[in-house]
Amino acid sequence: MLSIFLNHQWKDFWRSRNKAGSIAAQILLGFFMLYFLAIAIVAGFGMAFFIGKAFPGQNVITVFNGFILYYSLFDLAVRTQMQELPTLSIVPYLHLNIPKKTIVNFLNIKSLFSFFNLLPLFIFIPFSVIKIGGTFGALTSLMYVLSIISLVIFNNYLVLYFKRKSINSFAYFIAIIGLVAALAALDYYQIISVRNASNFIFVTIAKYPFLALIFTLAAVLIFVINSKYLRENLYTEELSTKDEKKVSTDYAFLNRFGRVGELAALELKLILRHKRSRGSIFMGLAFLAYGFIFYKAPMIAKDEFGKMLFAAVFMTGISIISYGQFMFAWQSTHFDGLLVNKIDFKNFIKAKFLLFTISCTIITILASFYGFMSYKLLLLHLAAYLYNIGFATVIVLYFATLNYKRLDITKSASFNWQGVGATQWILGLPFILIPILIYVPFGIMNKPYYGLAAIALFGLITLLMRNFWINLLVKRFEKQRYKIAEGFRE
Repeated sequence: MLSIFLNHQWKDFWRSRNKAGSIAAQILLGFFMLYFLAIAIVAGFGMAFFIGKAFPGQNVITVFNGFILYYSLFDLAVRTQMQELPTLSIVPYLHLNIPKKTIVNFLNIKSLFSFFNLLPLFIFIPFSVIKIGGTFGALTSLMYVLSIISLVIFNNYLVLYFKRKSINSFAYFIAIIGLVAALAALDYYQIISVRNASNFIFVTIAKYPFLALIFTLAAVLIFVINSKYLRENLYTEELSTKDEKKVSTDYAFLNRFGRVGELAALELKLILRHKRSRGSIFMGLAFLAYGFIFYKAPMIAKDEFGKMLFAAVFMTGISIISYGQFMFAWQSTHFDGLLVNKIDFKNFIKAKFLLFTISCTIITILASFYGFMSYKLLLLHLAAYLYNIGFATVIVLYFATLNYKRLDITKSASFNWQGVGATQWILGLPFILIPILIYVPFGIMNKPYYGLAAIALFGLITLLMRNFWINLLVKRFEKQRYKIAEGFRE
């Protein structure tokens, strides 16, 4: 039966309308994966050498032990954003004589074939076999490998479980991000050291190897919980019929923008009334904790803004990237109606810019509490903010004209994590790389504040050119609208 499912998915891929774009995306992502895998292989076999260079005078195995759980937490945070839910169109199968267990097994097996599960194996296993095996013996080496594989599987199914649960309640998503952020903050302020805790655990495993089975039991437990949840919710209807009824309200602060404000208000109502769109906006609140991971006192003291730029751009622009990556698809169910209504497309695009600007401004104001760490972070956030509202919005809306995939925001069933995953890296590349490329020359010349000023100036200039960008995007939208509408009808 599993081979039949694979055959159906293969045919679905090759018969899809977006086949050419999907192939191009997969090839591009394939190159990136091969690049990172090559780095992982080099890091894995050269781990002892690299640790010796980075931490001179320290025990190599102690440093390695401390790194394992640290990496696992980082992996958990990254997976929460980027790991795809393994999807399968279950509707055609549910009325057939196919056991639910078979469908669940297919989804569970499919989820294991992930780049996130492969990468840590190349990083950790070579060192575990060569160094740990040579120091403590084959049994300890085997238990180290088993622990690492178990941690990878645990993270895999934990993230899948929380992602499925978060479709019904955003609190689950907040919980997992909050846990990682809290541990990062505790480690940053040296209240609890994740590295020391990790080293203690693996030193204990080196003494009593069979304690590694605790990680295996944890992986098995989360696998069972995830499978049980899937079997209980393999239905075409939503997982929960409880839906809050909201009264239509006006947003007075948008009235001053006329027709543009009216369109923005309608979209704001769409965002707040649906779990999928609402979650993409509220995600920005969770990612406000990113700074605790990336902002370190030595970097701030040395004005190393280049190392912190990614976090600043990502935090202040998270609402743009998380909501904007599916732009126009949010209205896919009534997109034909938009085309035939008396709507000026220029105002339609302006409304998107207005929403992006408002959301980005709110997130940036909330992130200003990092100013208590250093005023320098406020300058960093200001530069990132101007870039986001000036040029990042243009990038997102341009890419939106290439999106022909329908998005059903009325559904909140387990298999509705549409389009979320590594494919968003394609949009994320120009979004993140452009400010870094602007900053790099100034960083090389050791002029960090000039680099921030250049990013801010670039953002300000593109912001002042907004009418030019709007006219450009309107022409692009008018050219692509029928292709977009055709794709949304499927």
